[in-house]
Amino acid sequence: MSHKLHYAWVVAAITFITLVVTAAVRATPSILIVPIEHEFGWSAATVSSAVSINLLLYGLMGPFAAGLLNRYGLRRVMIVSLAFLAAGVALTTLVRAPWQLILLWGLVVGMGTGMTAIVLGATVVHRWFRKEQGLLIGILTASTATGQLLFLPILALFAQSGGWRNAVGVVVCALVFVLAIVVLWMRTDPSDVGLRPFGEKSGGVAATAYNVSDPFRQAIDALRRGMRSIDFWLLAGSFFICGASTNGLIGTHLIPACMDHGMTEVYAAGLVASMGVFDLIGTTASGWLSDRFSNRWLLCTYYGLRGISLLLLPSAFDPTYHRLSIFAVFYGLDWIATVPPTVALTAKIFGTREVGLIFGWVIASHQVGAAAVALFAGFIRSIDGSYDLAFSISGIACIAAAVGVLLIGRTSDSGFFRRNHKIEQPATAQQY
Repeated sequence: MSHKLHYAWVVAAITFITLVVTAAVRATPSILIVPIEHEFGWSAATVSSAVSINLLLYGLMGPFAAGLLNRYGLRRVMIVSLAFLAAGVALTTLVRAPWQLILLWGLVVGMGTGMTAIVLGATVVHRWFRKEQGLLIGILTASTATGQLLFLPILALFAQSGGWRNAVGVVVCALVFVLAIVVLWMRTDPSDVGLRPFGEKSGGVAATAYNVSDPFRQAIDALRRGMRSIDFWLLAGSFFICGASTNGLIGTHLIPACMDHGMTEVYAAGLVASMGVFDLIGTTASGWLSDRFSNRWLLCTYYGLRGISLLLLPSAFDPTYHRLSIFAVFYGLDWIATVPPTVALTAKIFGTREVGLIFGWVIASHQVGAAAVALFAGFIRSIDGSYDLAFSISGIACIAAAVGVLLIGRTSDSGFFRRNHKIEQPATAQQY
């Protein structure tokens, strides 16, 4: 019995599957952009506006989702959000006007994915685990990008063979499957199954005390506390650039960019999917590293290398060489490796009790950046006929972020915030 699998690992596995499938929902617009343009005669900017709203709401729901998770529990929130998503995605097959696409894919799907996002993974880890938190954050974070990228070739194949509505049907089936798993086996707290969090050995079984006040007020109060800290602005600013350079630019527009250079949609989707495989490796490794090395310098390395790769991307479309494949491997390893060290820094500065809410707002900044660049790159493509300018601007922004993250935890307000807000386990300079 002493070697029995702790139920925390079951919860982590269910969360991983949920994040993979909901990430596939966010991947679907990359497949839909060109077919919808052709069917309805809409411009890339029109379709990109729905994607932009989706990405924005996905991020803005984060801090409120953290409050909902605290008040109503993991299981209930996951069930509602998955049902919401399945309905919204299914109705997308009936769209006939741009406003309908914006309503369903922008608003409904954006809000649904926002409730089952990285904040969910961070909440699960800090509620169910006391050991290997960085590694678990890395694995669950990787699932959000890996699922998004691995589903692309499958969806592209269905879209190419039977139309984009068939691809949407695959996503709906996956959502219903995961909803059934959550209903049957997901649990909110270790005490629900008579256990303590994994790695916590002392004391008897007791339910963890969580703030059950108004989720909206929790989120706004957390934002007010965060905005008084320079570190919050550094974290949020760097993550704005992270979102702009991943979900907003590459996640949304790399496939159309490849098609602009004569590649098929299935080939381009397969290329992007390969990034998902390497993302799982890179982000999991980043989680392991974040438990052992300076999180500031990890972030500096990630952003710096990402910036250089984006500056070189326009020349990588030359079919004579294999530069695009090299870019896919490299960018995949770095895709969302920024999340584990960012979560670690957030927890060290603001405390583990605040990590869900504060990191929710950091994620919101990530998605504001993603939404802005998804729309911006679409306009550049419509006007200039190429994505090259968008790639270059994003590369320069990433290099700027590489410099900015080195200041996190070094500002004079870091210790002030911990002292005045009674943050547990004060961090030292070496912990950053």
